[in-house]
Amino acid sequence: MTVRSPGATRPWQHVLEPLSGYLRLAEALAEDGARFAQGWNFGPDDTDARSVGWILERIQGLCPELDWHVTGAPGVHEANYLKLDSSLARTQLGWQPRWPLERALEKSVEWHRAWRAGENVQTVCIAQIAEYEAALSHG
Repeated sequence: MTVRSPGATRPWQHVLEPLSGYLRLAEALAEDGARFAQGWNFGPDDTDARSVGWILERIQGLCPELDWHVTGAPGVHEANYLKLDSSLARTQLGWQPRWPLERALEKSVEWHRAWRAGENVQTVCIAQIAEYEAALSHG
C-alpha cells in the first residue's frame, strides 16, 4: 500500500459511529423536523485524532502482513490536520461516539479479515452491530 502523508491527522472512526448519528438525526427530524433541519457532523472524540502513520502502525500490529511505504511523488494539496466539530450533535441530539479508536480499528480489521477469507461478512456486520448496540445501552 502506498501512503502519501503519514504525518497527516484525520478524524478516524468506525462506520457505525456516524451511522448511529444519522439514525438519531432521522428520529429527531421525524419528531420535530424544523428544529433539526440543518447541517450535522458525527465525528470521533478529539482524543482519537491520530496521524495516518499511527493508524497504519496499529493496524500492522493487528495485521502483521500489512505492507506499506511512503510515496515520494508529489500529490494534491491536503490539509495536514482535519477534524469534525460534532458539538451540535452532542448537545442537541445527545449523540456521542461509543467505540474508542482502538476498538474501531480492531473491528475494522476483523471485518476485513473475514472478507478476505471469503466468510459471510453479513454475519460479521450483524455481530458488530449487536456489539455496538450493547455499547450504546451500557455507555
